[in-house]
Amino acid sequence: MIRFLQPEWLWLLCLLPLVMLLRGRRGPIAAVEFSDIGVAREVARSTRTRAGWWVWLFPVLGAALMIVGLARPQRGQSRTEVTANGIDIVLGLDVSGSMQALDFLIDDQRVNRIQVVKSVVAKFIEERPNDRIGLIAFAAAPYLVSPLTLDHDWLQQNLERVSTALAGDDGTAIGSAIAASVNRLRTTNAKSKVLILLTDGMNNTGKISPIAAAEAAKAMGVKIYTIGVGVRGMAPIVVKDNAGNSHIIMDKVDVDEKTLQAVANETGGNFYRATDTDSLQKIYEQINRLEKTAQTVQKFEHYDELYSWALIPAAILLGFGLLLQHTRFRRLP
Repeated sequence: MIRFLQPEWLWLLCLLPLVMLLRGRRGPIAAVEFSDIGVAREVARSTRTRAGWWVWLFPVLGAALMIVGLARPQRGQSRTEVTANGIDIVLGLDVSGSMQALDFLIDDQRVNRIQVVKSVVAKFIEERPNDRIGLIAFAAAPYLVSPLTLDHDWLQQNLERVSTALAGDDGTAIGSAIAASVNRLRTTNAKSKVLILLTDGMNNTGKISPIAAAEAAKAMGVKIYTIGVGVRGMAPIVVKDNAGNSHIIMDKVDVDEKTLQAVANETGGNFYRATDTDSLQKIYEQINRLEKTAQTVQKFEHYDELYSWALIPAAILLGFGLLLQHTRFRRLP
């Protein structure tokens, strides 16, 4: 990177074309007068005489280089080091059967909850490149989809494979999911540990209550954000009959907002309610803004002076021009 410390000197370069123009219009001063220009014409045809006309350019070029030198050209070397102190985040996703409810829309097309959640979570992962992120899915019991990792491409591949079909026995073990997530975070050295738990139901199975799990999370320094997803009241759900045929029925759905709020409050997090695709996206965007990754930026700069590269050639040109004008291309008196 080249810069000029005193660039205002460069304005003087604009005067040099004016000097050249004035000299060209005035022409050289006659040194010898002839009664017949034929003699002068013969003399002017010699190579030495023709070459002498450009000697006056040496002072002009020397002056241009001197102006550049006065502007203090410098060559800089800049280096920036960014140290990111990432956050360890576990994403807890409910994959119970109720996540197949068709109460969300994408491009005006009705889709199930798990499909929308996966698309929103995938975007959230993309926006956290410096954080280790793990993924735990749960229904009647939690299971590990991905441990904490910085390999987000691999994490995204595992997220894509998450479905309600992998849940096994149906049910919603919120307390067990929190406990499993906290177990993944308790041994890490990260300064900030976060669990983002998403569910569309109520804790109806598992060996540990959500509140007890939240108390353990608080003791381990884990902050929990809880998200209740789905419409209130009745929602369209896909069911299969004995013949294996799929049907859509309206069924009552409910989210234990009180418990999710208590879990978040216990650990210093927040509770959110998402009833459509847009609100779910905004929730993850808000969490993304709240949990900022700390970065330390160090900038190193070093500049070498380059004015000598201009002044030395300028002195050489001026000296060489004067030498030619007083020797080989000297003017007659």
